[in-house]
Amino acid sequence: MAEVIFMPRLSDTMEEGTVVKWHKNIGEKILEGDILAEIETDKAIQEFEAESNSTLLYIGIKEGETAPVNSLLAILGSENEDISSLLKENQTIIKKKNKKIFISPLAKKIAFEKGISLENIKGSGNNGRILKKDIEKYNNHLSDDKITFKKVDHSNMRKIISKRLINSQMESPHYSLFLEIKMDNLIKLRESLNEMNYLKKISFNDLIVKASAIAIKANPKINSSWTEKSILYHKNINIGIAVALEDGLIVPVISNVDDKSLRKISLEIKDKVIKAKEKKLKSNECSTFTVSNLGMFGIDSFTSIINQPNSCILSVGRIKKKPIINNDKIVIGHTTKFTLTCDHRMIDGAVGSDYLKCLKHLLQEPLNILL
Repeated sequence: MAEVIFMPRLSDTMEEGTVVKWHKNIGEKILEGDILAEIETDKAIQEFEAESNSTLLYIGIKEGETAPVNSLLAILGSENEDISSLLKENQTIIKKKNKKIFISPLAKKIAFEKGISLENIKGSGNNGRILKKDIEKYNNHLSDDKITFKKVDHSNMRKIISKRLINSQMESPHYSLFLEIKMDNLIKLRESLNEMNYLKKISFNDLIVKASAIAIKANPKINSSWTEKSILYHKNINIGIAVALEDGLIVPVISNVDDKSLRKISLEIKDKVIKAKEKKLKSNECSTFTVSNLGMFGIDSFTSIINQPNSCILSVGRIKKKPIINNDKIVIGHTTKFTLTCDHRMIDGAVGSDYLKCLKHLLQEPLNILL
């Protein structure tokens, strides 16, 4: 019996998806586990697998098209099976889709590179499909009118980022705590660790993530989420690492950080950052705390918006060489400014302060990170 397949919700924030590629053609036999299509969500490009043996009878969303979650994606069934009644039943779903734009992959690429909105372009291909020549004609028209700005339509990722950040600011009362921490001992520890292994280098961010997890374990109220009826205190310490992409921000998650070695954490972060940048990251993991590090961009200090449902986010600035007072003497040392932004519904100032004091102790006496 034929089965209707809808656009799946592949992440907790996904509202629509784009079919990047179909791996099967209409009429082609499918085995359980075969890759049917590649779908781009707000976070990554993911493979969509078949769950049973069947034949692809109908494609509802073509390559390059974007549609909301639960839109008709495809129909699977037996070879030559009559699906006319199924199509008729699902016409209401088809009609409720957002306006679809039919466009060739090359035309889409050129439009993206030139920042051209597709809304006002009339395609000359079959079914109004926009072709390369349509983009070029429209672009020439813009040039003739001496347009002095570049317009880039929002990507799925940028739409979701915008919505989540606005919701976070509106729903949770943010406040921030600031602390400057001496980093000289941490610098020495990192140098010693990396002298022992030339191939896989430990980064400052690796050490900070591990220290953050240890400090959370000592201050478990930090590892919490707010619901309408209660506060959830999480047993697992899953830390999200904010990673900047070309068209937005994504937060890969390292789970059970407190139970993992520094080396394992370092390798896992490197692997997930690469996958995130290639849009190959699986998006089914949820963080309980987030670290955002802009030190590599030369930023001294900053505040971040909480990545809900987390209760806090730690912002990390650059390591700065400066005069500091040590035993009543001015010496040259290295410090980093840390900012802990908290949701005041769960985290009071004293709780956040205790967490930062614990983190300071770990980073200034970093052998404790390895114990």
